Amino acid sequence: MKISARQIMAAALACAFAASFASARAEVSPEPAQTASPRPPGRVESFTPPAPDRAVPTSRGELMNSFAPVVKKAQPAVVNVFASRVERMPANPLFDDPIFRRFFGEGGMPGRNMAQSLGSGVIVDQSGLVVTNNHVIEGMTDVKVALADKREFAAKILLRDPRTDLAVLKLVDGANFPTMELGDSDALEVGDLTLAIGNPFGVGQTVTQGIISALSRTHVGISDYGFFIQTDAAINPGNSGGPLVDMNGRVVGINSAIFSKSGGSVGIGFAIPVNMVKSVIAAAKGGGKQVRRAWMGATLQTLSQEIADGLGLDRPTGALLADVDPKGPSAEAGLKRGDVIISVDGQTADDPEAVGYRLATKPIGGQATLGVLRGGKKIVAQIRLAPAPETPPRDAIRIKGASPFAGATVMNISPAVIEEMSVQGTTNGVVVSEVDDGSYAQQLNLQRGDIILAVNDQKIGTTRDLESVTAGRAYYWKITLARGGQVFTTVIGG
Repeated sequence: MKISARQIMAAALACAFAASFASARAEVSPEPAQTASPRPPGRVESFTPPAPDRAVPTSRGELMNSFAPVVKKAQPAVVNVFASRVERMPANPLFDDPIFRRFFGEGGMPGRNMAQSLGSGVIVDQSGLVVTNNHVIEGMTDVKVALADKREFAAKILLRDPRTDLAVLKLVDGANFPTMELGDSDALEVGDLTLAIGNPFGVGQTVTQGIISALSRTHVGISDYGFFIQTDAAINPGNSGGPLVDMNGRVVGINSAIFSKSGGSVGIGFAIPVNMVKSVIAAAKGGGKQVRRAWMGATLQTLSQEIADGLGLDRPTGALLADVDPKGPSAEAGLKRGDVIISVDGQTADDPEAVGYRLATKPIGGQATLGVLRGGKKIVAQIRLAPAPETPPRDAIRIKGASPFAGATVMNISPAVIEEMSVQGTTNGVVVSEVDDGSYAQQLNLQRGDIILAVNDQKIGTTRDLESVTAGRAYYWKITLARGGQVFTTVIGG
């Protein structure tokens, strides 16, 4: 079974293909009763009272003995997620040559490979809604879930949210599933006790204990919303998607990744705050295929000490407005370039990631109060919480035929697409949203988020432009792409 890992910073960030199907706890049956013997005269038999039922601890002092009551409450809702797909190995153009097939037959044709992924999840609704990590099921076509009581169910993917690395599954058939209550990640404090439940390395459901090591951890390179809970509870490959649990048996985070040089836990694990998870669950329950979040209509920049000094600030905290869309909510709220956002609804925002997270957890349709520094003075601004506009329409198409982009799905670029896919550096061209396995586009090394600017010196403005320009054959293809804010040109044979 393949368990993948990711790397962050200078070290490897092993993305926990985190997991949690729970091996059911063994029921220990009482020993058979023995036949009572006559009691000798004058002898007083000892009496052992029955063990009292154990409940969720009501104080921190009670936790000194055991976490078992918390585990007993939480464990039934933790599940194991198995995902797989059959993938076609990339084809060599030589295989399409009739002479090759005549002499060598079909034996040299590309074969198929079974890709598998193991992860954890937690049931959050009695109807069978399961939250897990997106990287556990991304690109997979077959998903199965195993419960703690050993029941297994097929699952369908209701919603994937790559920006948060979260996904919501729905168990097929069945009802009245055990669930885990959702807590409040904003109520956590550094030093709080937590439990991580999952299936590390596929060994079976495992519970580890630790504390909240840090809150609001940013710049760890895991997802677009880089705002995480850090814990020293042991998290390993196979834990991803499993819950981080508080001492009331509630979910306070979804375990996602670790910082490690070895691939195993070294006491630095990261969980997605449950308040972000709630917005993804709400979108899935509402039937959405994507999560609609508030759009600022502004570009935020991290404050350096040099910039802070230039603005007359005593320390480099907050998010600097580097650019403001004249038609966006920030402009409507009276925000200007050079303003520094320091809080959202009274909660401190030390950097752009914190501002983005706070706004992303707010429901669309309302307002948020921003604390702003302008010219050394504190002001307050009310910003409208509205989604980014879909103008122009996405007009997503999958390129087919002999095009070098065959197998790629592309979309027009709008503020909504820029926000959703973190498009950098340009609003021209079309953006790649998906690349099929074994396709020409994959052989070209095309990636999600790439922006196609021009083909054979013809500018690409819409998805239909790309479809038209690449519909016929050519001796060569000169392709201009933007990736990560950098533009480059490559030439390939037709």
